[in-house]
Amino acid sequence: MSDHVYKHIELTGSSTESIEAAVRNALAKASRTVRDMRWFEVTDTRGHIENGQVAHWQVTIKVGFTIS
Repeated sequence: MSDHVYKHIELTGSSTESIEAAVRNALAKASRTVRDMRWFEVTDTRGHIENGQVAHWQVTIKVGFTIS
């Protein structure tokens, strides 16, 4: 097993559907430019309310990726 060094970034994703979809949206967008993502940690969850209903979920995550 080789030793790894990780860098992490913070992202906030949103979705009208669910918390999981908000995470997936953030990861999908980041994967276009960030390579070798290995883990994520949910650090904050919040939402937007309209007419007494959840309109959007917002989830902040830390994403770790290996660096060379």
